[in-house]
Amino acid sequence: MSDIKTRIKTFIIENYLFGDDEGLEESTSFLDEGIIDSTGILELIDFISEEFSITVEDEELIPENLDSINNVSAFISSKAG
Repeated sequence: MSDIKTRIKTFIIENYLFGDDEGLEESTSFLDEGIIDSTGILELIDFISEEFSITVEDEELIPENLDSINNVSAFISSKAG
């Protein structure tokens, strides 16, 4: 799972934090900290779909699945079986 977290963290840092990972922990809320907005969530979903070959269903678009590195990693792991 650490490889999944690393890939997610790298994507977040490169696309939303402009290379600065200061203060970004695996449990940091993307929404509460203003890291990702609603458009960013769509980009994150595209990344997940392409990078991990996972389809994200509409009912899965909830913070419990997409609001932190830990949440996204757990979601990907559960989808991958």
